[in-house]
Amino acid sequence: METVDNSADVLFILLGAIMVLAMHAGFAFLEVGTVRRKNQVNALVKILSDFAVSTVAYFLIGYYLAYGVQFFGSAEHLTQHHGYDLVKFFFLLTFAAAIPAIISGGIAERARFNPQLAATFVIVGFVYPLFEGLAWNKNFGLQGWLEQVFGAGFHDFAGSVVVHAVGGWIALGAVILLGPRRGRYHRDGGMSAHPPSSIPFLALGAWILTVGWFGFNVMSAQTLNAVSGLVAVNSLMAMVGGTLAALMLGRNDPGFLHNGPLAGLVAVCAGSDLMHPIGALATGAIAGALFVYFFTLTQNRWKIDDVLGVWPLHGLGGTWGGIAAGIFGQQALGGLGGVSIFSQVLGTLTGVFIACAGGFLVYGMLKFTLGIRLDPEQEFEGADLSLHKISATPEKEAGW
Repeated sequence: METVDNSADVLFILLGAIMVLAMHAGFAFLEVGTVRRKNQVNALVKILSDFAVSTVAYFLIGYYLAYGVQFFGSAEHLTQHHGYDLVKFFFLLTFAAAIPAIISGGIAERARFNPQLAATFVIVGFVYPLFEGLAWNKNFGLQGWLEQVFGAGFHDFAGSVVVHAVGGWIALGAVILLGPRRGRYHRDGGMSAHPPSSIPFLALGAWILTVGWFGFNVMSAQTLNAVSGLVAVNSLMAMVGGTLAALMLGRNDPGFLHNGPLAGLVAVCAGSDLMHPIGALATGAIAGALFVYFFTLTQNRWKIDDVLGVWPLHGLGGTWGGIAAGIFGQQALGGLGGVSIFSQVLGTLTGVFIACAGGFLVYGMLKFTLGIRLDPEQEFEGADLSLHKISATPEKEAGW
């Protein structure tokens, strides 16, 4: 029976890793559909290249810093328990690699390629594991202190804060240091619109992410015996809440609509194992509303050119999700309890601080050493031709 249990757990978490790996195709097509045509190839190349660099950084450095586990022993040792430790690494790697995929959407259309790969290595190897280990492995004693003082530690079941808020707040620093795309904002206060190049690709990316998210959340149980249907239904309800809020507040705009379910799913990750489904619905709806409001505010009033809106979607949505777990996880609101609103706020703010400091430090150092932005001619021509020497529609250039 032990052999069967081990095999089942390996298959369970492996399927989760594959589902979250598929989400990276969603990140790619969401960006492809949002950027202008001259930058579509670059979007596809970035997501795959960032994943490859993330794998090396997390395997060699990040996973050890977060969990104290390394893989330099013999293959015989690594295959104990049917290789469960290896597939657990694979699963958590797909979470870690989501950080540069999130950042990619914010800095699209004007970031240099090689410096971004360097940033990916440092972030996944050093910055992300710092908070991951603190939250999920109880490193540095913060979780123990929160349990002692408030009766419960910081709870983030599937990464509202650990993954999404951290990715979104790092991205904000990168976006601010890069500055807006050329021609986006005018000196007289006006601005030029850069509408999505392909709503079908944008929608495809959103759908791939939405489906994969059920592996992201449900398989965060990490063993078959711990799986919970409550997580699945709460994810569903939050997705629906985010969709409806974005539909109504976004006035039927397809860009807002297809980001609505993603906002809801970002927010429910932390408390998806605790909330009542109605609480999850409310959590998702508030996240969808936050995305629409702050995307409009950052783009139109604050003049922060966050191309895919990754800060309001992941940064603010994940921050809200960490706090929402402490609200709707309470037994008084139908939740399972065992969570403290004070621990949730403090844990969430710690993640935000580490992410902001890490984002500005990493991209600030790269800006003043290698440079992080395409030159004006490259940006005007587009990253596809400037960096990859081919466009998404090469037949047009060839006159076919």
